[in-house]
Amino acid sequence: MKKSIVLSILIIVALFSNTDKLLAQTERDFYSIIDGISTERIEQDITTLANFGTRHTLSDTLSKIRGIGAARRWIFDSFQKISSDCSSCIEVSYQKNYVEPDKKRIIKPVWINNVIAIQKGSKYPNRYIIMSGDIDSRISDSNNFTDDSPGANDNASGMAGTIEAARVLSKYSFENSIIYAGLAGEEQGLFGGKGLAQYAKEQGWEIIGILNNDMIGNIKGVDGVIDNRTFRIFSEPVPHTETERERRSRRFYGGEVDGISRQLARYVYKTVKQYMPEMNPKMIYRLDRFGRGGHHRPFNDQGFAGIRIMEAHENYTQQHQDIRTEKGIDYGDVLEAVNFDYANKLTAVNAINLASIAWAPPAVSELAIGGIVEASARFKWSKTDDPNIKGYRIYWRDTTSPTWDHSRFVGDVSEATLKGIVIDNFFFGVTTVGKNGIESPVVFPNKILRN
Repeated sequence: MKKSIVLSILIIVALFSNTDKLLAQTERDFYSIIDGISTERIEQDITTLANFGTRHTLSDTLSKIRGIGAARRWIFDSFQKISSDCSSCIEVSYQKNYVEPDKKRIIKPVWINNVIAIQKGSKYPNRYIIMSGDIDSRISDSNNFTDDSPGANDNASGMAGTIEAARVLSKYSFENSIIYAGLAGEEQGLFGGKGLAQYAKEQGWEIIGILNNDMIGNIKGVDGVIDNRTFRIFSEPVPHTETERERRSRRFYGGEVDGISRQLARYVYKTVKQYMPEMNPKMIYRLDRFGRGGHHRPFNDQGFAGIRIMEAHENYTQQHQDIRTEKGIDYGDVLEAVNFDYANKLTAVNAINLASIAWAPPAVSELAIGGIVEASARFKWSKTDDPNIKGYRIYWRDTTSPTWDHSRFVGDVSEATLKGIVIDNFFFGVTTVGKNGIESPVVFPNKILRN
């Protein structure tokens, strides 16, 4: 009898020890991922992309050394090399869309060719987290597809970061799938993103979110500010595809800044604060820069979560500019203006978030909230069928706070009550917590729990 008791105690101790070891190993993995990002490789890749002369969407597709055709083939080969180094752990392909002239920025028929590299998840292969960079570039005249347009920062930096993230993360295995995407046609009207988002919809892919990287290499703003720590996260407030019923409900129950893209932005903010506290993520409550667009938007248009990650201080003398010098000012998106160490940091920001989401369990699909005229907030959700789930965590924050500031782990249950917390004064959400300690993005309540 005593022997059986001792044995039981040893088994319990071993289980807790293994859990602690798993959690510690996961934390070490995040720091290893950060350390694995190479500034030298990023510089080499940005330089290679800039040296194709121009990557304009309508530029040469046959040359081996110049134009968008040569650039996308090099990107394809770069992903293939990464795949061969990890025993074919990444599937590389083109995703194509034919675009007719529109007399604006598509002045001749063109195939928009995206380069897609998929690292399949072991448990949820149809659930995808995406990191994207843009292949194409442009200068002052958006239809000039012959003159030099190196696009070193816009957007060789984001494309090189995507390739580097694939190099580092290919050394790990994940339960969810990761897509590393080179998207074309961005400068001509976001055609690459439109094509891939539509393709994902047709294929029934479950897109957890897209991290669109557009310009991650500049630290000196046109306003003279130099900052190598701050970066911006743009996200729309609520899905573009919300129904009229959802809009009416939101008017009474709140959630104006709690759409799925905003939760993805908060997830990135939290992960960076935990593992890269030297960085200063700045959440911007806007779909994109004022009156401008990026390749996360087509995914938002399809109802998917998507954010834009980019530098904090733009320099407009180096964006969409002919290469020239006027009145002592150098214009042009050239290599000399790129800070490769900063591009390294923002690549690491992406890599740890890709890993975290790819290691995380699925979020709950339904979350009901109640507590009208009560002294407590009540919750009920649909549990996720996964033996590696530890349980669920309820988050809440002041209605004016941009981040989830309070939380309580409530265990592997399907409902819980926060006693003494009045529903009127806070916003709430729930995450799924894996046994590895990693959480899904927060899910904002989407149903009302009646009394």
